[in-house]
Amino acid sequence: MTATLRAPAADSFPALGTTARVVVTDPEVLRAATAALHADLAALDRAASRFRADSEIRAVERAAGREVVVSPLLADALDAALRAAALTDGLADPTVGTCLDALGYDRDLADVTPWTGTGTPGPAPGWWRLGWDRSRRTLVVPRGVRVDLGATAKAFAADRAARRLTAELGCGVLVDLGGDIAVRGPAPAGGWRVAVGDDHRGGTEPGDTIVTIHGGGIATSGTAVRRWRHGLAHVHHLVDPRTGEPTTGLRTATVAAATCLEANTAATAAMVLGADAPAWLAARGLPARLTDDDGAVHVVAAWPDGRTV
Repeated sequence: MTATLRAPAADSFPALGTTARVVVTDPEVLRAATAALHADLAALDRAASRFRADSEIRAVERAAGREVVVSPLLADALDAALRAAALTDGLADPTVGTCLDALGYDRDLADVTPWTGTGTPGPAPGWWRLGWDRSRRTLVVPRGVRVDLGATAKAFAADRAARRLTAELGCGVLVDLGGDIAVRGPAPAGGWRVAVGDDHRGGTEPGDTIVTIHGGGIATSGTAVRRWRHGLAHVHHLVDPRTGEPTTGLRTATVAAATCLEANTAATAAMVLGADAPAWLAARGLPARLTDDDGAVHVVAAWPDGRTV
């Protein structure tokens, strides 16, 4: 008797301001995988959203410099963000929320207008100003500092969900949260095929490159999707913490790494570094595909040639 090979099954839904997608190698567990991912992301939104007045991180900010005990989930998300900041020397900085507020991105993007900004952008306050005690799970956010975990939260959630689902459901899993992709468990025959392009909202577009991964994570950061007007200027959500201004030089950065969080951290740093990104990524041996503002594509380290569709 020979086993019948079944194609992976997928489902998607809106979450965290993007599209969440889960793919499993066993179609019979798809419904359970979707429900579990939905619950995980809803919990993270309650803990870490900077757009919800009732989120846990907003409550810590309202404490205005007083010590607050946070939940285990927020503690893990904070650990991820602060580790990313340390590894990149602050190129990925969770206090960049202060800069985004100044640019008007202090609410859901659909509600942002050219006049919602609170002032002239300036450098981020600095991740080292957050008083984080992991052993006691206590956080101090100085008065006036706004925390944005968006640079790492989706990647953290993708890794966490893929790990959990593989353990609980016993099959291969891919979790894609707006271009932050984590895979765990046995891959389907031929591996997981991933489309890499400028727009990571979902679907495959002409000009996208198809790559295959068997484990770890891959993440894309880019300026094509979350854009709005600030006064008379057109801006986007990727901000250089050193200046508070939107990044320039690169349109997208896609990086592959051992985890989605590591890939996302490097992709964020690459977008901030711009023209200096290839050397920074190569020094760390991280395969990457970069598209500059003029549309030219650059590959770093062992990035595969892939197939263009």
